[in-house]
Amino acid sequence: MSRTADSAPEIRRIAVIGGGAWGSALALTAARAGRDTVLWARDAETVAAVASGRGNPVYLPDIPFDARVAATTDLAEALEDADAALLVTPAQTTRAMGAAIAPLARPGLPVVLCAKGIERETGLLPAEVLAEAAPACRAAILSGPSFAADVARGLPTAVTLAAEDGELADALALALASPQFRPYASTDPLGAQIGGALKNVLAIACGAVAGKGWGASALAALTARGFAELSRLGLTLGARPETLTGLSGLGDLVLTCSSPQSRNFAFGMALGEGRTVAELAATGKLAEGVYSAAVAVDLAARHGVEMPIAAAVADVLDGRLDVDEALQRLMTRPLRRET
Repeated sequence: MSRTADSAPEIRRIAVIGGGAWGSALALTAARAGRDTVLWARDAETVAAVASGRGNPVYLPDIPFDARVAATTDLAEALEDADAALLVTPAQTTRAMGAAIAPLARPGLPVVLCAKGIERETGLLPAEVLAEAAPACRAAILSGPSFAADVARGLPTAVTLAAEDGELADALALALASPQFRPYASTDPLGAQIGGALKNVLAIACGAVAGKGWGASALAALTARGFAELSRLGLTLGARPETLTGLSGLGDLVLTCSSPQSRNFAFGMALGEGRTVAELAATGKLAEGVYSAAVAVDLAARHGVEMPIAAAVADVLDGRLDVDEALQRLMTRPLRRET
């Protein structure tokens, strides 16, 4: 049974680990919700700007911080007396960051994983990686349709906050909630992670369609068929249907597959416009879906789940197909009844 706001354990101090756009936006969110908030970042200039109230001029330019956020480059200082931590570093760094947090965190510290992806080397989801790297911490997942700039500006946003322990999910949702930011608690962290990881891959395909100029009809069709793939794999792995059709599944997919504000959509759009993977890699701006595509397809294959769109993305990224060939392959698949 979910706890009420009166009986949920109070979370007063939140450490936000990661000084990028999303980490800074979530630090603002926690502060607006009335929590004592400290942001950890590697870059001393970012820390100085945040601590002075100027915000994050690199990742969130022109967005002043309207709430007090402390900042530090010292991870131990950030975690000292923290009641919860938000881990907001790229999904492929979860293992290294979990190992860094483990000796500094109090036993049982809730760590909310805010990046979306699948570990490339192991095929593990972020919560599984954290369980290996920091076994004394308790994992939760924050996922849903949310762009960092929108959240930082205080625009209305709703997300999923999932943990196996429903009371923990309730407490974390309560701690981050404000009139601008509404977290819906869930006890399906698996479903929240599957939705978050796969939408990144599918958004690359949708971006490529947009880059080719194929039109809104093709984009809508690809998004819908992508959701069918996401749902097939999620249900096979044990995710709940309501999670897959909720904020962290369908909601996040729709947002990510429709806007160049999404790094994954923008990456796919550049491919559709004729840029190569090597050219985009040279800019240092690879999207998370690039790392997750092949491992997602492998995961689906191990469970006998067909994911042609994700497979086409993986083939393009690995150089087996160009974008035109991949899109043509999808359009000439044998006709079948819709499932």
